[in-house]
Amino acid sequence: MHSTPPAHATHTASHDREIESLAEFDEVVAAQGTLARFRVQAVDLTARTDALLAVDVTGAVFLGCPMTDAAATRVAAAGALVFPPIPDLPFDPYRGFVHTPDELFDGLEKGYEGTPDALSYAWFQQTKADGDVFASMLRAVHDDAISDALDELLVGARVVGVMGGHAMARGTEAYAGAARLGRELARAGFTVATGGGPGAMEAANLGAYAAPHTDDMLDQALQLLAKTPTFVPSITDWARTAFEVRDRWPDGGPSVGIPTWFYGHEPPNAFAAHIAKYFANATREDGLLARCTSGVVFLPGAAGTVQEIFDNATPNYYESRGEPTPMVLVNREHWTDRLPTWPLLRSLARERSMEARIALVDRIEDAPAALKRLGG
Repeated sequence: MHSTPPAHATHTASHDREIESLAEFDEVVAAQGTLARFRVQAVDLTARTDALLAVDVTGAVFLGCPMTDAAATRVAAAGALVFPPIPDLPFDPYRGFVHTPDELFDGLEKGYEGTPDALSYAWFQQTKADGDVFASMLRAVHDDAISDALDELLVGARVVGVMGGHAMARGTEAYAGAARLGRELARAGFTVATGGGPGAMEAANLGAYAAPHTDDMLDQALQLLAKTPTFVPSITDWARTAFEVRDRWPDGGPSVGIPTWFYGHEPPNAFAAHIAKYFANATREDGLLARCTSGVVFLPGAAGTVQEIFDNATPNYYESRGEPTPMVLVNREHWTDRLPTWPLLRSLARERSMEARIALVDRIEDAPAALKRLGG
C-alpha cells in the first residue's frame, strides 16, 4: 500500500495564505511572485532552491519543509521563520492534510507492528513516560495541524456523527445495522463521521464506503469481514480483511474517522477515507462532536459512548455553539435500563431548546427518520 495525499481543496478565506502542496507552491510563486506572510506546511522544497533564493519571504513560516542548506540560510536571513523537519519520527507534526488508511497502514503486509500507526503509538507511549517537553510540543503541533486540516476538509459539509462501542463484532446483526445506517446517511447526502475505530465506528464508515455500490455489495462485504470478527488477537488479520474488501470493491464513498493514539490498542479502521488521528483524546472528543453540525446518532456502547453523549449534550444545553443539534439514541433497553442515560438526558433537556432535538428509538432502522424529524 502507498500513501497518496488527497487533492488540494480550495481554501476558505481563513486559510488562503497556507501552502500545502508543491503544486500550490508553484502556483503562488508564479501568480504572486512572493511568499511574504505565507505559511508553507510539510512541502518538500529541495527542488525549489532558485525560487527560495529569489522571492520575498518576509514574515513567511516554513513548517517541516525540506530544503537545501543554501535555501534555508537565505530564507531565515530574509525574515522567514523556519521549523525544520524532525528526523526519525513515525509521523509528520506539520502535516497539511488528515491521514489516509493507506498511509497509516503502510507496510501492513509485513505485520501491523511495523506500520506508521503502530509506531506512532509506541513513540507516544515512550515519550509520555519520559515526560519529554519537546515530545509534548510535537504532539500539540501535530494535533493542531490535524484540526486545521479537518476544518478545511469539512467546509460546507453536512456532518452526522455515528457513535458506538468498539466491541461490536463483525458478523453480528448489530454491526450490519450500523453499516446500513452509515450507507443510508451517506446516500442522503450527509458526511458520516465516527470515532474512527473498530466495532460500530468501522461499521458506519463501511456503510458510507458502500454507498456508491449496489446493495448486494454491502451484503457480500459483511460476509467477507465476518471471517475476522474483531481486532483481537490479530490487528494484522483484522486490517487485512478490510483492505481485501477495499481491493475487491474500489472507489468507495468518503467518510471521516477521528480516532486517537490515546486508545492506541484500538486501531483505526480502513473504511474512513479521511482519518484525523490525534494524540490528545480530549481534543479529539470535543473536535469530533463539534463538527457534527447535522446531529449525532448514538448506538449502544459503554463508558466512551456515555461520555460522548454528555460531551454533546453540554453545549446543546448551554447553546454555546448556537442552536442545539439533533441527538438520537438507539436501543431503548440499553439506554434506559442497562445504562440509564436517556432519563438524565431528558431531564436536562426539559423546558430548554434542546428538548425538541433529542429522541430515543428502539431500532437502528428508525434513526434516520428520527434525525430528519429533529431537523438533522
